[in-house]
Amino acid sequence: MARRSRSSSRLIGELNMTPLLDLTFLLLITFMITMPLVENGIPVRLPLGKASDLSDLPSRATVSLDAAGTPFLDDVQTTLELLPKTLVSRIEIEPDLTVLVRADESLPYGKVVALMNALHDAKISRVALVTSPKDRPAD
Repeated sequence: MARRSRSSSRLIGELNMTPLLDLTFLLLITFMITMPLVENGIPVRLPLGKASDLSDLPSRATVSLDAAGTPFLDDVQTTLELLPKTLVSRIEIEPDLTVLVRADESLPYGKVVALMNALHDAKISRVALVTSPKDRPAD
């Protein structure tokens, strides 16, 4: 909306950028705070075990099985048939790829073995089973 200047009758063609910049910074801060919380977006209750720090791995992919047995590759839903093909193409790019397996503790053993067979079909040699620390609070 244009305003008229008191000294002359011409229109002022300026746009006040301050509210737009305020909104931009607010959204930026919101996303900076929420993105680390969304990183592990697949709800998986990991079994208890000795947990090591896996953050120093040079290249890694995360394969998750939720409580229903649905496989996810880096938070993207996939199938056990498509998973080896995807991982083969990724291991060509990153030969030192480590696959982190996150499986819900309520899953039957056969579902985890089927996932491990899919990783074997993809010729994945570096696999880590992710667990929760033993001092996890009880639900």
